[in-house]
Amino acid sequence: MNLMIEHTVDELKQIVDRIVNYTFDMDLTWEWPGGVAFYGVSRAYEVTGERAYLERAKEWVDEYLKVGLPAWTVNTCAMGHILLALYKETKDQKYLDIILSKLDYLEHKALRFGDRVLQHTVSTNNDFDEQCWADTLFMAAYFQLRTGVMLEKKALIDDALHQFKWHIEYLQDEKSALWYHGYNHIKQNHMSGIFWARANAWAAYTMSRVGRVLPEAYLYPPFMHIVCSLRDQLAAIKKLQREDGLWGTVLDFPEAYGEVSATSGIAAAMIMQHNPLHGKYVQKAFSSILDNITDNGRVLNVSGGTAVMNDIQGYLDIDRKWAQGWGQGLALTFLSSVIELIKWKEDKLDVRHFAKEGDIKVK
Repeated sequence: MNLMIEHTVDELKQIVDRIVNYTFDMDLTWEWPGGVAFYGVSRAYEVTGERAYLERAKEWVDEYLKVGLPAWTVNTCAMGHILLALYKETKDQKYLDIILSKLDYLEHKALRFGDRVLQHTVSTNNDFDEQCWADTLFMAAYFQLRTGVMLEKKALIDDALHQFKWHIEYLQDEKSALWYHGYNHIKQNHMSGIFWARANAWAAYTMSRVGRVLPEAYLYPPFMHIVCSLRDQLAAIKKLQREDGLWGTVLDFPEAYGEVSATSGIAAAMIMQHNPLHGKYVQKAFSSILDNITDNGRVLNVSGGTAVMNDIQGYLDIDRKWAQGWGQGLALTFLSSVIELIKWKEDKLDVRHFAKEGDIKVK
């Protein structure tokens, strides 16, 4: 993928640092906004090696452990992502114990319907009876997959891929290849039938990561289903990018406002694909995303928390005035992917340089 990035890696790290600092100053809780925000922090740590990010996350988590954790829901399982980062680095059993508790909830206690599809839950109540939302892929299925790989537990990996398979079946429109926000299994419909941008970002980003985190992913039959779903989704999404580089909060509604968290997730997914023809779309998104990051690290134009609304106007009326944990986290995820790509290209160029001198053969 060819990106004309005028910023150096060091300059991008400075932007990332501002976003991370702003994120830690927010009043986040053990909920999905914090889960997405701290996932972005963990990705920033992975690509920059900045130990302070992990240390601050550890301080935050440890303080929360002292005051007590909430009951598990699909949404609170999003905090599992930062626990994975902490456990990998510290090997502290207390983090693994919480991870395993979340997994036990997802496997044995979380509401499911049909062919064991996870129902999306935001509280301990039966919030949305027999509904699946694209959000669940990030909050739960991707977490299951990452943990299954780390612990080498095939049953976890299989259940995660199972969730991807059925969310594709229920939520992706075969005609347009775009994703609906939600599906009601009782009524057998997509409710308002809106192609919400952030739902598409949850789907695209998590699907793009499957092949990155799962060794020999091609040996799992659902993987090719995921690959093809993502391929067709991105082929459709790229045509809907606005002139300013953002994607509208309702993808196929031209009057919809540009939304930065969705744009960050979609563009990060494109980077993961390494498709050179996606470069021009990522380039436009990169410029617009940077334009929406303030000097103090706040990510602008991020829509507030959004249920499956009744109509398009319901989505358009969601406010975007305030900073949101998912906006911070997805912007960090995107910029981390850009840094990762630049480093990968530099490493590849280094190999080619040596190859010209006959030291290494490159195919």
